[in-house]
Amino acid sequence: MNQSIITSTFTLPNGLRVVHVPALSGGVTYCGLAVNAGSRDDAPDLLGLAHFVEHTLFKGTTHRRAWHIINRMEAVGGELNAYTTKETTAIYSVTPDAYLERATELIADLVMNSVFPENQIEREREVVMDEAASYRDTPSEAIYDDFEDRLFAGSALGHNILGVESHLKRITSQDCSRYLHSLYVPSNMVYFVCGSCKPEKAERLALRYFGAMNQSYQWAAREVPREVEPFSVTQELGLHQCHTLIGSRLFSLHDSRRYAMALLSNMLGGPGMNSKLNIELRERRGMVYTVESNISLMSDCGMMQIYFGCDECHRLPAERIVARVIDQLCSKPLSQRALDNAKRQYAGQLLVASASAEARALSAARSLLMRGKVESDTELLSHIQAVTANDIMDVAQLIAPDRWSTLSFI
Repeated sequence: MNQSIITSTFTLPNGLRVVHVPALSGGVTYCGLAVNAGSRDDAPDLLGLAHFVEHTLFKGTTHRRAWHIINRMEAVGGELNAYTTKETTAIYSVTPDAYLERATELIADLVMNSVFPENQIEREREVVMDEAASYRDTPSEAIYDDFEDRLFAGSALGHNILGVESHLKRITSQDCSRYLHSLYVPSNMVYFVCGSCKPEKAERLALRYFGAMNQSYQWAAREVPREVEPFSVTQELGLHQCHTLIGSRLFSLHDSRRYAMALLSNMLGGPGMNSKLNIELRERRGMVYTVESNISLMSDCGMMQIYFGCDECHRLPAERIVARVIDQLCSKPLSQRALDNAKRQYAGQLLVASASAEARALSAARSLLMRGKVESDTELLSHIQAVTANDIMDVAQLIAPDRWSTLSFI
């Protein structure tokens, strides 16, 4: 990874944090806002509100109509994007370098002056419900939502980001405005820039366009989800392929064990074709058409998930093989050679990922937003290099088969 990149951070008088990430190459700038607000902050009777607000932010402000918002960046070759997760929302633009200020002013207008016109709300409601329906029609994606609903049952994390249709139908313009002005506040946001401009310009733009914001946070505090008993559920949906998700509850994104867990997950089912589970299940036995592992760490808890898709006759044998692979990692330390190989591969993947300006910008913004600092490439690599074979064994115990929950669609 490029060790010479120096990320700069600032905090405005009103509490808004700013992060500047130098571009690896010139010409294009990414800028935007990361907000510490996501689907776990939905009002209990308005599930899907966070995602709905993200959609309808673009539908009109006191200064612009929807068409003017859409056209503002596209007219100069740029784009405007947004997404919502369980805990965060991002609104950002990719633009030619010369139009960084244009993009910043537009995003400021969206978060400070959106009016959520009723006619646009009704139109977008149908779009969001169609989006939710399309996910339900894709079992390999829907299974993740259903699994998380069960793993975090009874908590604000235990519902689909896209929401519930009956709740979506009653969201009003006033609901959206209240959510925006309660959570999109300076102390709860990070303004980020990844481009060729100097850090001082990023700070100056943030002050110019967001410095007048003075709202304070006004929303219900988050509660840590209670632990649930491991479950094993099979749903018969009449599918041609079987989809299975295996997972366990984990620690939060603040836990120092996250580096060992990231390395373990990458070894088990990362993007490399040489991952342990891909070798065992696909290359050696031809049981599955895909297998992957991922971890998701949030502010107060987390989870690890292993997904595979296969013919129904291979489902239980594949589960047993996954169990055997993890049992071996729990009981026998990796050789130094295997550990070094895993670290080298992971470091190389990080290098490849760092070539994406968008990924670097969003990663830096989320890190500052959720952890209060941006971890440098050097720091990250040093933490990965410090992982020991015993560390891998310890985190493997957290996903041992006796702690598993499983969900299958067949």
